[in-house]
Amino acid sequence: MLRRLAVAPLLLATVLSVPAGAADQGDRCSRIRVPGAEYSVSSCLADLTSTGTRLTGHTQEIEWKGLLAEGAVLPSGVPGVQVDGYFPDTSTTNTDHGWNHDSQFVVRLPKHWNGGLVVAGPPGTRRQYANDPIISDQVLAKGYAYAATDKGNTGDELYQDGDRPGDAIMEWHRRVAELTVAAKEVARQHYGRAPGVTYAAGLSAGGYLVRWQLEHYPELYTGGIDWNALVFTKDGGLLTTLPPALRAYPRLVKGDRSAREEILAAGYPEESESQWGYHYNKQWDLLQRIVREEVDPDYDGDRQGGTPFCPPGSTPGCDTDYDFASRPESVHRAVERISLTGDIKRPLISIQGTLDALTPPATFGDVYDRMVTAAGRAPLHRYVHVPGGTHTDGLVVIDTKTYKPMLPSFVAAFNELECWARPTTRR
Repeated sequence: MLRRLAVAPLLLATVLSVPAGAADQGDRCSRIRVPGAEYSVSSCLADLTSTGTRLTGHTQEIEWKGLLAEGAVLPSGVPGVQVDGYFPDTSTTNTDHGWNHDSQFVVRLPKHWNGGLVVAGPPGTRRQYANDPIISDQVLAKGYAYAATDKGNTGDELYQDGDRPGDAIMEWHRRVAELTVAAKEVARQHYGRAPGVTYAAGLSAGGYLVRWQLEHYPELYTGGIDWNALVFTKDGGLLTTLPPALRAYPRLVKGDRSAREEILAAGYPEESESQWGYHYNKQWDLLQRIVREEVDPDYDGDRQGGTPFCPPGSTPGCDTDYDFASRPESVHRAVERISLTGDIKRPLISIQGTLDALTPPATFGDVYDRMVTAAGRAPLHRYVHVPGGTHTDGLVVIDTKTYKPMLPSFVAAFNELECWARPTTRR
Protein backbone atom coordinates (compact mmCIF):
# COMPACT_ATOMS: atom_id res chain seq x y z
CA MET A 1 0.00 0.00 0.00
CA LEU A 2 1.28 3.46 -0.84
CA ARG A 3 1.92 5.89 1.99
CA ARG A 4 -0.14 9.04 1.99
CA LEU A 5 1.95 12.12 1.32
CA ALA A 6 2.44 14.44 4.26
CA VAL A 7 1.22 18.01 4.17
CA ALA A 8 4.63 19.47 3.34
CA PRO A 9 4.88 18.62 -0.40
CA LEU A 10 1.69 20.52 -1.11
CA LEU A 11 2.03 23.46 1.23
CA LEU A 12 5.64 24.14 0.32
CA ALA A 13 4.91 24.05 -3.40
CA THR A 14 2.61 27.03 -3.78
CA VAL A 15 4.52 28.05 -6.90
CA LEU A 16 6.11 24.96 -8.44
CA SER A 17 6.64 26.29 -11.94
CA VAL A 18 5.88 29.40 -13.93
CA PRO A 19 5.32 28.88 -17.66
CA ALA A 20 7.54 30.93 -19.93
CA GLY A 21 6.00 34.28 -20.80
CA ALA A 22 3.64 34.26 -17.81
CA ALA A 23 5.44 36.46 -15.32
CA ASP A 24 2.27 37.22 -13.36
CA GLN A 25 1.26 33.56 -12.96
CA GLY A 26 2.56 33.23 -9.40
CA ASP A 27 0.58 36.28 -8.36
CA ARG A 28 -2.50 34.87 -10.08
CA CYS A 29 -2.08 31.73 -7.95
CA SER A 30 -1.92 33.68 -4.73
CA ARG A 31 -4.98 35.79 -5.57
CA ILE A 32 -7.39 32.86 -5.96
CA ARG A 33 -10.05 32.73 -3.27
CA VAL A 34 -12.66 29.99 -2.99
CA PRO A 35 -16.02 31.36 -1.80
CA GLY A 36 -17.13 29.72 1.43
CA ALA A 37 -13.91 27.77 1.94
CA GLU A 38 -12.36 27.66 5.40
CA TYR A 39 -8.90 27.13 3.93
CA SER A 40 -7.32 26.88 0.48
CA VAL A 41 -3.87 26.87 -1.08
CA SER A 42 -3.05 27.47 -4.74
CA SER A 43 -0.22 26.01 -6.77
CA CYS A 44 1.05 26.77 -10.28
CA LEU A 45 1.87 23.46 -11.93
CA ALA A 46 3.57 22.43 -15.14
CA ASP A 47 1.09 19.54 -15.48
CA LEU A 48 -2.34 19.30 -13.83
CA THR A 49 -2.92 15.72 -15.00
CA SER A 50 -2.16 12.69 -12.86
CA THR A 51 1.10 12.20 -14.75
CA GLY A 52 2.39 15.43 -13.24
CA THR A 53 0.50 15.66 -9.95
CA ARG A 54 1.56 12.25 -8.71
CA LEU A 55 5.14 13.55 -8.81
CA THR A 56 4.45 16.85 -7.04
CA GLY A 57 2.09 15.63 -4.29
CA HIS A 58 -1.01 17.19 -5.83
CA THR A 59 -2.89 13.90 -6.07
CA GLN A 60 -3.06 10.68 -4.05
CA GLU A 61 -2.60 7.66 -6.31
CA ILE A 62 -4.03 5.27 -3.73
CA GLU A 63 -7.39 7.01 -4.06
CA TRP A 64 -7.81 5.84 -7.65
CA LYS A 65 -6.33 2.38 -7.17
CA GLY A 66 -8.36 -0.21 -9.11
CA LEU A 67 -10.29 2.29 -11.24
CA LEU A 68 -7.97 2.16 -14.24
CA ALA A 69 -7.28 -0.71 -16.64
CA GLU A 70 -3.71 -1.91 -16.99
CA GLY A 71 -1.96 -0.16 -19.85
CA ALA A 72 -4.47 2.67 -20.11
CA VAL A 73 -2.99 5.62 -22.00
CA LEU A 74 -3.68 8.94 -20.30
CA PRO A 75 -3.34 12.51 -21.56
CA SER A 76 -0.72 14.73 -19.94
CA GLY A 77 1.07 18.05 -20.26
CA VAL A 78 -1.69 20.45 -19.16
CA PRO A 79 -0.18 23.44 -17.30
CA GLY A 80 -2.26 25.57 -14.98
CA VAL A 81 -3.29 26.26 -11.39
CA GLN A 82 -4.51 23.80 -8.77
CA VAL A 83 -6.43 24.91 -5.68
CA ASP A 84 -6.77 22.54 -2.73
CA GLY A 85 -8.71 23.23 0.45
CA TYR A 86 -11.76 22.48 2.54
CA PHE A 87 -15.12 23.95 3.45
CA PRO A 88 -16.28 24.27 7.08
CA ASP A 89 -17.19 20.85 8.49
CA THR A 90 -17.13 19.04 11.82
CA SER A 91 -16.11 15.55 10.67
CA THR A 92 -12.48 14.53 10.25
CA THR A 93 -12.26 11.29 8.25
CA ASN A 94 -10.24 12.77 5.36
CA THR A 95 -6.55 12.76 6.32
CA ASP A 96 -5.21 14.03 2.98
CA HIS A 97 -2.37 16.57 3.40
CA GLY A 98 -2.48 16.01 7.16
CA TRP A 99 -5.51 18.28 7.42
CA ASN A 100 -7.80 15.71 9.15
CA HIS A 101 -10.75 17.64 7.83
CA ASP A 102 -13.70 16.59 5.66
CA SER A 103 -15.29 18.53 2.80
CA GLN A 104 -11.92 18.76 1.08
CA PHE A 105 -11.91 19.77 -2.57
CA VAL A 106 -9.62 20.26 -5.53
CA VAL A 107 -10.09 22.79 -8.35
CA ARG A 108 -7.92 22.68 -11.47
CA LEU A 109 -7.67 25.63 -13.87
CA PRO A 110 -5.86 24.87 -17.13
CA LYS A 111 -3.84 27.64 -18.76
CA HIS A 112 -5.61 27.06 -22.08
CA TRP A 113 -9.27 27.14 -21.00
CA ASN A 114 -12.16 26.24 -23.29
CA GLY A 115 -14.73 28.11 -21.18
CA GLY A 116 -16.26 25.04 -19.50
CA LEU A 117 -16.29 23.37 -16.08
CA VAL A 118 -16.69 19.72 -15.02
CA VAL A 119 -17.61 18.86 -11.41
CA ALA A 120 -17.33 15.39 -9.86
CA GLY A 121 -17.70 13.45 -6.64
CA PRO A 122 -15.78 10.22 -5.92
CA PRO A 123 -17.06 6.64 -6.16
CA GLY A 124 -17.67 4.64 -3.02
CA THR A 125 -16.02 5.90 0.14
CA ARG A 126 -13.05 7.46 -1.68
CA ARG A 127 -11.78 11.04 -1.65
CA GLN A 128 -11.46 14.03 -3.94
CA TYR A 129 -8.59 12.70 -6.10
CA ALA A 130 -10.29 9.38 -6.94
CA ASN A 131 -11.41 10.51 -10.40
CA ASP A 132 -8.08 12.05 -11.42
CA PRO A 133 -7.10 9.66 -14.26
CA ILE A 134 -10.59 8.67 -15.40
CA ILE A 135 -12.33 12.07 -15.39
CA SER A 136 -9.99 14.93 -14.49
CA ASP A 137 -7.25 13.99 -16.96
CA GLN A 138 -9.77 13.47 -19.75
CA VAL A 139 -11.53 16.81 -19.40
CA LEU A 140 -8.41 18.84 -18.63
CA ALA A 141 -6.95 17.66 -21.92
CA LYS A 142 -9.99 19.17 -23.66
CA GLY A 143 -9.50 22.50 -21.89
CA TYR A 144 -12.13 22.24 -19.15
CA ALA A 145 -11.65 23.49 -15.62
CA TYR A 146 -12.27 20.67 -13.15
CA ALA A 147 -13.48 20.51 -9.55
CA ALA A 148 -13.99 17.55 -7.22
CA THR A 149 -15.18 17.05 -3.64
CA ASP A 150 -14.74 14.27 -1.09
CA LYS A 151 -18.55 14.43 -0.52
CA GLY A 152 -18.19 15.63 3.08
CA ASN A 153 -17.36 12.24 4.65
CA THR A 154 -15.15 9.34 3.65
CA GLY A 155 -14.08 5.86 4.65
CA ASP A 156 -15.82 2.76 5.94
CA GLU A 157 -17.51 4.50 8.89
CA LEU A 158 -19.12 7.41 7.04
CA TYR A 159 -22.40 6.51 8.78
CA GLN A 160 -21.02 8.16 11.93
CA ASP A 161 -21.50 11.56 10.30
CA GLY A 162 -24.85 13.29 10.82
CA ASP A 163 -27.59 13.14 13.43
CA ARG A 164 -30.27 10.97 11.81
CA PRO A 165 -30.43 8.13 9.29
CA GLY A 166 -29.50 9.30 5.81
CA ASP A 167 -27.72 12.49 6.91
CA ALA A 168 -24.26 11.40 5.72
CA ILE A 169 -25.51 10.62 2.22
CA MET A 170 -27.63 13.77 2.06
CA GLU A 171 -24.48 15.75 2.82
CA TRP A 172 -22.92 14.35 -0.36
CA HIS A 173 -25.43 16.24 -2.47
CA ARG A 174 -25.03 19.49 -0.60
CA ARG A 175 -21.26 19.35 -0.93
CA VAL A 176 -21.38 18.79 -4.70
CA ALA A 177 -23.73 21.76 -5.15
CA GLU A 178 -21.60 23.88 -2.80
CA LEU A 179 -18.45 23.15 -4.79
CA THR A 180 -20.16 23.75 -8.12
CA VAL A 181 -21.20 27.25 -7.06
CA ALA A 182 -17.74 28.00 -5.64
CA ALA A 183 -15.87 26.59 -8.67
CA LYS A 184 -17.87 28.77 -11.03
CA GLU A 185 -16.81 31.83 -9.06
CA VAL A 186 -13.19 30.65 -8.96
CA ALA A 187 -13.23 30.35 -12.75
CA ARG A 188 -14.72 33.83 -13.03
CA GLN A 189 -11.95 35.24 -10.82
CA HIS A 190 -9.19 33.44 -12.66
CA TYR A 191 -10.31 33.81 -16.26
CA GLY A 192 -12.39 36.97 -16.04
CA ARG A 193 -15.65 35.26 -16.98
CA ALA A 194 -17.89 32.52 -15.64
CA PRO A 195 -18.04 29.09 -17.33
CA GLY A 196 -20.31 28.92 -20.35
CA VAL A 197 -21.09 25.24 -19.72
CA THR A 198 -20.99 23.15 -16.54
CA TYR A 199 -21.20 19.37 -16.60
CA ALA A 200 -21.53 16.93 -13.69
CA ALA A 201 -19.68 13.62 -14.07
CA GLY A 202 -19.20 10.55 -11.91
CA LEU A 203 -18.64 6.82 -11.51
CA SER A 204 -20.68 4.55 -9.20
CA ALA A 205 -21.66 6.62 -6.14
CA GLY A 206 -20.33 9.59 -8.10
CA GLY A 207 -22.84 8.76 -10.83
CA TYR A 208 -25.62 8.74 -8.23
CA LEU A 209 -24.54 12.28 -7.34
CA VAL A 210 -24.79 13.35 -10.98
CA ARG A 211 -28.36 12.10 -11.23
CA TRP A 212 -29.36 13.80 -7.98
CA GLN A 213 -27.85 17.11 -9.06
CA LEU A 214 -29.76 17.05 -12.35
CA GLU A 215 -32.96 16.20 -10.49
CA HIS A 216 -32.59 18.77 -7.68
CA TYR A 217 -30.13 21.48 -8.78
CA PRO A 218 -30.56 21.70 -12.56
CA GLU A 219 -29.93 25.45 -12.59
CA LEU A 220 -26.26 24.75 -11.81
CA TYR A 221 -25.59 22.48 -14.80
CA THR A 222 -25.76 22.24 -18.56
CA GLY A 223 -25.88 18.43 -18.45
CA GLY A 224 -24.32 15.35 -16.91
CA ILE A 225 -22.72 11.97 -17.51
CA ASP A 226 -22.76 8.96 -15.19
CA TRP A 227 -20.89 5.66 -15.33
CA ASN A 228 -22.21 2.48 -13.66
CA ALA A 229 -24.17 4.70 -11.31
CA LEU A 230 -25.44 3.62 -7.94
CA VAL A 231 -29.21 3.94 -7.59
CA PHE A 232 -31.13 4.34 -4.37
CA THR A 233 -34.87 3.80 -4.76
CA LYS A 234 -37.73 3.42 -2.30
CA ASP A 235 -37.47 -0.33 -2.97
CA GLY A 236 -34.01 -0.44 -1.41
CA GLY A 237 -31.36 -0.54 -4.15
CA LEU A 238 -28.23 -2.18 -2.78
CA LEU A 239 -30.11 -3.25 0.34
CA THR A 240 -32.17 -5.66 -1.77
CA THR A 241 -29.51 -6.81 -4.27
CA LEU A 242 -26.62 -7.50 -1.90
CA PRO A 243 -28.08 -9.87 0.76
CA PRO A 244 -29.04 -12.61 -1.74
CA ALA A 245 -25.48 -12.59 -3.11
CA LEU A 246 -24.02 -12.65 0.40
CA ARG A 247 -26.15 -15.67 1.28
CA ALA A 248 -25.45 -17.61 -1.89
CA TYR A 249 -21.77 -17.02 -2.64
CA PRO A 250 -20.26 -19.05 0.26
CA ARG A 251 -22.43 -21.98 -0.82
CA LEU A 252 -21.26 -21.55 -4.41
CA VAL A 253 -17.64 -21.86 -3.26
CA LYS A 254 -18.56 -25.13 -1.55
CA GLY A 255 -19.98 -26.51 -4.79
CA ASP A 256 -23.71 -25.84 -4.36
CA ARG A 257 -24.88 -25.41 -7.96
CA SER A 258 -28.17 -23.81 -6.95
CA ALA A 259 -26.26 -20.87 -5.44
CA ARG A 260 -25.19 -19.65 -8.88
CA GLU A 261 -28.80 -19.55 -10.03
CA GLU A 262 -29.76 -17.56 -6.93
CA ILE A 263 -27.13 -14.92 -7.66
CA LEU A 264 -28.22 -14.67 -11.29
CA ALA A 265 -31.85 -14.42 -10.17
CA ALA A 266 -30.90 -11.46 -7.95
CA GLY A 267 -29.91 -9.58 -11.11
CA TYR A 268 -26.20 -10.27 -11.43
CA PRO A 269 -25.27 -10.79 -15.09
CA GLU A 270 -24.28 -14.13 -16.53
CA GLU A 271 -20.56 -14.20 -17.50
CA SER A 272 -19.70 -11.94 -14.55
CA GLU A 273 -19.00 -14.98 -12.33
CA SER A 274 -15.23 -14.55 -12.26
CA GLN A 275 -15.70 -11.21 -10.46
CA TRP A 276 -17.94 -12.56 -7.72
CA GLY A 277 -15.13 -13.63 -5.42
CA TYR A 278 -13.54 -10.19 -5.56
CA HIS A 279 -16.85 -8.41 -4.93
CA TYR A 280 -17.80 -10.74 -2.10
CA ASN A 281 -14.50 -10.21 -0.31
CA LYS A 282 -14.05 -6.49 -1.04
CA GLN A 283 -17.39 -4.83 -1.71
CA TRP A 284 -20.66 -6.77 -1.33
CA ASP A 285 -20.34 -7.35 2.42
CA LEU A 286 -18.73 -4.00 3.21
CA LEU A 287 -21.21 -1.88 1.23
CA GLN A 288 -24.20 -3.75 2.64
CA ARG A 289 -23.06 -3.01 6.17
CA ILE A 290 -22.12 0.64 5.50
CA VAL A 291 -25.34 1.54 3.69
CA ARG A 292 -27.55 -0.42 6.07
CA GLU A 293 -25.92 1.25 9.10
CA GLU A 294 -26.48 4.66 7.50
CA VAL A 295 -30.23 4.19 6.97
CA ASP A 296 -31.10 1.46 9.50
CA PRO A 297 -28.76 1.73 12.50
CA ASP A 298 -31.14 -0.08 14.87
CA TYR A 299 -31.01 -3.34 12.90
CA ASP A 300 -27.90 -4.57 14.73
CA GLY A 301 -28.59 -2.88 18.06
CA ASP A 302 -25.67 -1.01 19.59
CA ARG A 303 -23.15 -2.56 17.21
CA GLN A 304 -21.90 -0.14 14.53
CA GLY A 305 -21.38 -1.43 11.02
CA GLY A 306 -22.57 -4.97 11.58
CA THR A 307 -20.65 -8.25 11.74
CA PRO A 308 -18.44 -8.87 8.70
CA PHE A 309 -19.18 -12.03 6.69
CA CYS A 310 -21.54 -13.53 9.25
CA PRO A 311 -23.19 -16.78 8.04
CA PRO A 312 -26.99 -16.73 7.68
CA GLY A 313 -28.79 -17.22 10.98
CA SER A 314 -25.59 -17.11 13.00
CA THR A 315 -25.68 -13.66 14.55
CA PRO A 316 -28.47 -11.32 15.68
CA GLY A 317 -28.52 -8.37 13.29
CA CYS A 318 -26.48 -10.22 10.65
CA ASP A 319 -26.52 -8.29 7.38
CA THR A 320 -26.51 -11.52 5.39
CA ASP A 321 -30.05 -12.06 6.72
CA TYR A 322 -31.18 -8.51 5.98
CA ASP A 323 -34.70 -8.17 4.55
CA PHE A 324 -35.40 -4.57 3.61
CA ALA A 325 -39.08 -5.15 2.83
CA SER A 326 -39.79 -6.25 6.41
CA ARG A 327 -38.05 -3.34 8.10
CA PRO A 328 -40.03 -0.63 9.94
CA GLU A 329 -41.61 2.29 8.11
CA SER A 330 -38.99 4.64 9.57
CA VAL A 331 -36.30 2.75 7.64
CA HIS A 332 -38.26 2.99 4.41
CA ARG A 333 -38.66 6.74 4.95
CA ALA A 334 -34.90 7.10 5.47
CA VAL A 335 -34.22 5.27 2.19
CA GLU A 336 -36.87 7.26 0.34
CA ARG A 337 -35.17 10.44 1.57
CA ILE A 338 -31.99 9.56 -0.36
CA SER A 339 -33.76 7.96 -3.32
CA LEU A 340 -33.70 9.17 -6.91
CA THR A 341 -36.92 9.94 -8.77
CA GLY A 342 -35.89 9.99 -12.44
CA ASP A 343 -37.10 13.60 -12.74
CA ILE A 344 -33.97 14.94 -14.41
CA LYS A 345 -34.19 18.44 -15.85
CA ARG A 346 -30.99 18.59 -17.89
CA PRO A 347 -29.54 16.20 -20.52
CA LEU A 348 -27.97 13.09 -19.04
CA ILE A 349 -25.95 10.29 -20.63
CA SER A 350 -25.64 7.07 -18.61
CA ILE A 351 -23.13 4.39 -19.55
CA GLN A 352 -23.60 0.97 -17.99
CA GLY A 353 -21.31 -2.05 -18.19
CA THR A 354 -23.21 -5.17 -19.19
CA LEU A 355 -21.06 -7.33 -16.86
CA ASP A 356 -21.08 -4.98 -13.87
CA ALA A 357 -21.39 -7.21 -10.78
CA LEU A 358 -21.82 -4.43 -8.21
CA THR A 359 -24.47 -2.22 -9.81
CA PRO A 360 -25.80 -4.66 -12.45
CA PRO A 361 -27.80 -3.28 -15.38
CA ALA A 362 -30.96 -5.23 -14.54
CA THR A 363 -31.27 -3.76 -11.06
CA PHE A 364 -29.55 -0.37 -11.44
CA GLY A 365 -29.07 1.17 -14.91
CA ASP A 366 -32.20 -0.34 -16.45
CA VAL A 367 -34.23 0.61 -13.39
CA TYR A 368 -33.19 4.25 -13.53
CA ASP A 369 -33.86 4.44 -17.25
CA ARG A 370 -37.42 3.28 -16.57
CA MET A 371 -37.72 5.83 -13.76
CA VAL A 372 -36.72 8.63 -16.13
CA THR A 373 -39.31 7.46 -18.66
CA ALA A 374 -42.01 7.23 -15.98
CA ALA A 375 -41.17 10.79 -14.91
CA GLY A 376 -41.76 11.99 -18.47
CA ARG A 377 -38.09 12.86 -19.00
CA ALA A 378 -37.05 10.23 -21.57
CA PRO A 379 -36.02 12.87 -24.18
CA LEU A 380 -33.37 14.07 -21.70
CA HIS A 381 -31.79 10.64 -21.17
CA ARG A 382 -29.45 8.61 -23.36
CA TYR A 383 -28.69 5.19 -21.90
CA VAL A 384 -25.79 3.17 -23.31
CA HIS A 385 -24.92 -0.45 -22.52
CA VAL A 386 -21.18 -1.09 -22.83
CA PRO A 387 -20.57 -4.77 -23.74
CA GLY A 388 -18.12 -6.47 -21.37
CA GLY A 389 -17.91 -3.48 -19.02
CA THR A 390 -17.24 -4.23 -15.35
CA HIS A 391 -17.95 -1.91 -12.42
CA THR A 392 -14.42 -0.49 -12.53
CA ASP A 393 -11.80 -0.92 -15.23
CA GLY A 394 -9.31 -2.39 -12.78
CA LEU A 395 -11.37 -5.61 -12.86
CA VAL A 396 -10.73 -6.19 -16.56
CA VAL A 397 -7.47 -7.98 -15.71
CA ILE A 398 -9.50 -10.85 -14.20
CA ASP A 399 -10.55 -11.98 -17.68
CA THR A 400 -9.29 -9.83 -20.53
CA LYS A 401 -11.12 -11.95 -23.12
CA THR A 402 -14.53 -11.34 -21.54
CA TYR A 403 -14.18 -7.95 -19.86
CA LYS A 404 -13.48 -4.65 -21.61
CA PRO A 405 -12.41 -1.22 -20.27
CA MET A 406 -15.15 1.40 -20.13
CA LEU A 407 -12.93 4.51 -20.10
CA PRO A 408 -13.04 4.80 -23.93
CA SER A 409 -16.84 4.68 -23.76
CA PHE A 410 -16.83 7.44 -21.14
CA VAL A 411 -14.68 9.62 -23.38
CA ALA A 412 -16.94 8.98 -26.38
CA ALA A 413 -20.07 9.67 -24.31
CA PHE A 414 -18.60 12.91 -23.00
CA ASN A 415 -17.90 14.00 -26.58
CA GLU A 416 -21.55 13.25 -27.36
CA LEU A 417 -22.70 15.21 -24.32
CA GLU A 418 -20.75 18.26 -25.51
CA CYS A 419 -22.62 18.23 -28.80
CA TRP A 420 -26.02 17.50 -27.26
CA ALA A 421 -26.16 19.59 -24.07
CA ARG A 422 -25.57 23.24 -24.86
CA PRO A 423 -26.11 26.36 -22.73
CA THR A 424 -28.82 27.65 -25.07
CA THR A 425 -31.02 24.64 -24.26
CA ARG A 426 -34.05 25.59 -22.18
CA ARG A 427 -36.16 23.01 -20.36
